Amino acid sequence: MSDATVWETAVLDGGPGGGWRVRVSDRPRVLQVTCPCPVEAAPPGARAEGVYVYRRDYGVTSEPLRYGFDVASP
Repeated sequence: MSDATVWETAVLDGGPGGGWRVRVSDRPRVLQVTCPCPVEAAPPGARAEGVYVYRRDYGVTSEPLRYGFDVASP
């Protein structure tokens, strides 16, 4: 039995991460990308980030895996 993690390359399609190549393990169903947002008059340590969701394309079964931008993401 091996405890080695298997990493695969995936490509993000659309949205703010469109074209990014990322490494994933265990073929997650969803990836989350966050982008920092400028904050005015915030208390020390506070931050805001935009959250974008990418869902795995199950039709792609070999590397690079594909994750498509979910336009309905929060």
